[in-house]
Amino acid sequence: MLENNETITTRYSDEELEEFKVLIEKKLDRAKRELEFYKNQLSEMADSADAKVRGLDDGTGAAENDRISILASRQQKYVSHLENALIRIENKAYGICRESGKLISKERLMAVPHTTLSMEAKTTRK
Repeated sequence: MLENNETITTRYSDEELEEFKVLIEKKLDRAKRELEFYKNQLSEMADSADAKVRGLDDGTGAAENDRISILASRQQKYVSHLENALIRIENKAYGICRESGKLISKERLMAVPHTTLSMEAKTTRK
């Protein structure tokens, strides 16, 4: 039961959302640079005749290409998650657990700014 001067916080303040936005934009910038790096590596490997010949000899070229492709794919998902977090900030829905509807702790959001689940919801998921 709430006391007279207590209120339930249903969303983060505009100031807090701005703080999260700055954090996410920094992470997004870095993530996009890393994604570009992986794409450039894949492009260079595809264009390199030496890598093609070496890959035919021992299979390392194909394995390395697969490894970089997986890293690029993961990075692309991370970029998408961060971009979606920015959309939630604009909609003032950022930081609200999609399972419980409660606010996700600020500490969790600082550590994993693209999360959509509180720790409670994450640990009780099957």
